[in-house]
Amino acid sequence: MGSTTSPSFSAVFPTSTSSLHFPVASNSISHTLTALHKSAHSTHNRLVSIYRDAEFVGRIASMLNLPLIANERCGSWYIPPERKAGSAYFKSTDGHFGEWAFSKRRLNQHVLGIIGKNEGCIIIDSTRQGKSMPDALSKTIPIWCAIINRALFEHHPIAQEFLTPTGVVGESEYAQIKARLDEFLEDVKALQLNLSSLRTVLKKPLRPAWITPETDPSDCRLSDATSEFYPVVCCTASRRSSDSGSSSTYIQGAGDDSESWSYGLTSTVFWRHHHELLDAEEGELPGLIQTFMNSEKDRFKIEDLVLITPMKNMYIGNLAAVVQARDFDVVIVCTEVKLDIIEAGKEQLKGKILDLKCGSGKLGSRALRAKLPDVPAFMMALTSGLKCPKILFACSTGNDLAVGVALVVLCLFVDDNSDYITSHLFGEGSHGLQAPSPMQTHLGQRYKL
Repeated sequence: MGSTTSPSFSAVFPTSTSSLHFPVASNSISHTLTALHKSAHSTHNRLVSIYRDAEFVGRIASMLNLPLIANERCGSWYIPPERKAGSAYFKSTDGHFGEWAFSKRRLNQHVLGIIGKNEGCIIIDSTRQGKSMPDALSKTIPIWCAIINRALFEHHPIAQEFLTPTGVVGESEYAQIKARLDEFLEDVKALQLNLSSLRTVLKKPLRPAWITPETDPSDCRLSDATSEFYPVVCCTASRRSSDSGSSSTYIQGAGDDSESWSYGLTSTVFWRHHHELLDAEEGELPGLIQTFMNSEKDRFKIEDLVLITPMKNMYIGNLAAVVQARDFDVVIVCTEVKLDIIEAGKEQLKGKILDLKCGSGKLGSRALRAKLPDVPAFMMALTSGLKCPKILFACSTGNDLAVGVALVVLCLFVDDNSDYITSHLFGEGSHGLQAPSPMQTHLGQRYKL
């Protein structure tokens, strides 16, 4: 992975009770364990754990010669950007016991293109202490494979399979999920997808297989894959840790819930500067991360923006794109990270930038729901009289919350002819988000978001 020496864990946890800091008059064992846990789960130890797990992922990719797909958001931490073929969005909640589902919101059709082109794929994810693999890999993806197979290859023998990892999904749970597959298939048929087009992408069925750091990769049984099926290898990046407590510096699933420990660092920036970050002391990391995140503006290129077709003047980008603020009529930013580039953008636009301050990831998505009502009034005030305003939507990665805000604007402010509209959607004095018509709701599906 480009490094000649393996990074070491930081021994930042206390070695004696005298070096611990406790609340006043509270010398309890509970507080002692909390202090030890916090020290062992430092940002430095997380980054080292991620790096070592990524080395395992790299070995699997080289051995199987298949492209790596990150199951977002956690998976991207374990894949250097130059080796990442794409992203997937399989949620563990769709595999939770009793909540099994084939998500009609997260079809992951784009993953089929990667699979068909490369004769299979490896999907990377991880999970925290207590489980050998995330539910997304053990159940959500197997359900997805089974339904895609039944929809596209109804009469193929493999299409009737439903496979789950041995020892992870029990017989009772397996039977309950299998009994619901026909129901999930009917839901997919109701979507009226272009199945003929999908069959030009996939020529044969999918078959899931599983790899963890504890398993033998040969168990994937890929020898007949090229002739019989496309392998969808579900790879858990982190080794199972039975004790992530005070004595352990390795953190299973270290990349999970990164907003709680990363100081705003993204997986892309981590891999760009991983040597410096892994060599830094824990106390140096917050300032170093801030420096690297601010330096992203120097790497920005105008072609990095994604044009929302068929619109001519709506773009999605990451935070670095905000340096181009002066080129836009409106900029909507979704982040709570205070960066120089955002402050500079606010100065350039003189009030034409809306910073929703909603963070990123799971917490950010919850905050976004509360912030969305601010968007229509802001758009109305700034775009009144403009036939085709130039708009930028930005978030930390350029493929997270900014996409959701862009979809809201498309549904509320763009008609079926891709013309920008405002007057008939809101009454005078309206400041709230109104329910879009069915026509406007379907509009978002036409855009490459």
